[in-house]
Amino acid sequence: MKKITISKKAFKSLLAITVGASLTIGSISASAQDVNSRILRFGYGLNQDSKQGRAVETFKQEVSRLSDGKFKVKPFANALLGNENQMQNALIGGAQEMMITATSSLIGIDKSFAIWDLPFMFNNASEADKVLDGEFGQGMLDGLEEHGLVGLVYWENGFRDLTNSKRPIKTMDDLEGVKLRVMQNPMYLELFNDMGANAIPMAFSELFTALETGAVDGQENPYSTIQSSKFYEVQQYLSQTHHVYSPWVMLISKPFWDKLSDDEKTIIRKAAVTSREAERKDSREQAKKSLDFLKTKMQVNSIASEEMDKMRNAAKKVIDAQAKVLGQDLLDQFNAAIKEAKM
Repeated sequence: MKKITISKKAFKSLLAITVGASLTIGSISASAQDVNSRILRFGYGLNQDSKQGRAVETFKQEVSRLSDGKFKVKPFANALLGNENQMQNALIGGAQEMMITATSSLIGIDKSFAIWDLPFMFNNASEADKVLDGEFGQGMLDGLEEHGLVGLVYWENGFRDLTNSKRPIKTMDDLEGVKLRVMQNPMYLELFNDMGANAIPMAFSELFTALETGAVDGQENPYSTIQSSKFYEVQQYLSQTHHVYSPWVMLISKPFWDKLSDDEKTIIRKAAVTSREAERKDSREQAKKSLDFLKTKMQVNSIASEEMDKMRNAAKKVIDAQAKVLGQDLLDQFNAAIKEAKM
């Protein structure tokens, strides 16, 4: 069963890059390094004005700065290069250089990435950052190399919360009979069915119309997605369940990566860390603004701690089932990393 490992030397190198991300690359210019002219096609799913688009622009500018203009990033928003699976295959084949993807879309390549979909694992974003950026998260990224991908850093999608048009979800009993759209992911289906909802898998592109026509009563997504998708026009209630924390992964093609010099790899890693810090800051500021906006359009409620405990207890069945799929060893490592993050 998969075991997350990363050498002390490699992890110290990663920490050095993270710590130095806010510093200049040093007095040595790119012309004095082993840096060649490169074009990096960078695909992502959201629009150019989204937090993804802004973070890609940050990465683009930082790569250009660190390489003295030798590296040119060409962003492709709105899934112009294909959906996530298509872009992943393009990276593996060397036909595209970079992309941002949801961790859930990597499950078909490496099933261990389902670990990030487990419910109620993180209490806050700080815990998530420590696990994602620590040895466990880096070890998960390292495992992608055997599949033709290089994982650079994690960005933030955010905590997912529930909306619906029937009633406020203040207790688990309030979910009873709610037709809830979920991602096409067996874990999500099982989770919400166990919690009493009628979970319905559906493509995101079909969701607004389904909510508008009443084909489904509700859905679950981060605040910013709820706002940008205008779900508040067809949803009355927003319940702050924070049931899953969703990260994104910045990927680069391994065939392309293997052609780069050490200096070129350092430039990309430094720029990736800079983009990560900018994206997370942007994401959290946007989430606050989105919540403030949604409070003017929807009825927003928090959930009492005893009711959250009931939801967490219901989720244990899903977590135990995933232990059989992912392996107890991987789950133990994940739990140990979360425990350490809370200290």
